[in-house]
Amino acid sequence: MRGWVLSFVMAFGLLLGSPFVTSPAQAAEKLNVLMIAVDDLRPQIGCYGDKLARTPNLDRLASRGVVFNRAYCQQAVCSPSRTSLMTGCRPDTTKVWDLKTHFRKNIPDVVTLGQCFKNNGYHTQSLSKIFHSGFDDPPSWSVPAWFPKNKNYGDPGLLRKLDEAKRVKGPAWESPDVADNALRDGETADKAVEVLREVKDKPFFLAVGFYKPHLPFVAPKKYFEMFPLESIRLPDNPNPPKDVPELALTDWGELRGYMDVPQSGPLSDEMTRKLIQAYYAAAAYADAQIGKVLAELERLGLA
Repeated sequence: MRGWVLSFVMAFGLLLGSPFVTSPAQAAEKLNVLMIAVDDLRPQIGCYGDKLARTPNLDRLASRGVVFNRAYCQQAVCSPSRTSLMTGCRPDTTKVWDLKTHFRKNIPDVVTLGQCFKNNGYHTQSLSKIFHSGFDDPPSWSVPAWFPKNKNYGDPGLLRKLDEAKRVKGPAWESPDVADNALRDGETADKAVEVLREVKDKPFFLAVGFYKPHLPFVAPKKYFEMFPLESIRLPDNPNPPKDVPELALTDWGELRGYMDVPQSGPLSDEMTRKLIQAYYAAAAYADAQIGKVLAELERLGLA
């Protein structure tokens, strides 16, 4: 079976995918759909002209599909945006404006994207972060949603310290010298390859979510080495746009929650460079995991 690959890059308004156009012969068969969600990926990837980014797999996917230059998230918060994507409803309809409310509380009978495919004879399955962390939607899936077992960080010593301190958030970045699948996204890529092999002979809607480059910026050391600190430029203009509404500015509420980030005031140039480096490393790591999934799609003759 042939299929579509849809890549929805969440929260910063990037949407990559192949067009929904079929010939009469294609319409007679059920096309498979692989949906890839990437958390907090900015349009700082190769297909948007970023020369520093290392995103060959997303770039290749973009070259085969449609790149949207003006696509925006419904709300700059994870759960409302993911809920909108999966239900087709605005936050004012779902009444999901925060990270605490499940959409079924307010619109219990809504049919989600996964549920629509399931109701039409598809095997539907969710891997890792599709709905917001801590939420799931069993009616959407043919089998229970799968989530990675690996932790947010790779250094066992750091994980022990965080457990002892009962801290939810550790440092804002980490570069452990570990294999890709020692972290969540590598584990997810391995699971996606396994599932593709299992479902290849039936129509499927497979949703695969990757956590990076959402904070904390954690990736195996080799991805950090792709971006030497001396190659990282600081922003040319750190000032807000002229006449920007105050509401549009932020004091980095997410970033301030990490243990190595000051609670107020500007960041030092050194920390800024480290965070930019770590972001690019995390994005390159996520791209490499996407590449593994797309390579298996090709190998199985499903692309």
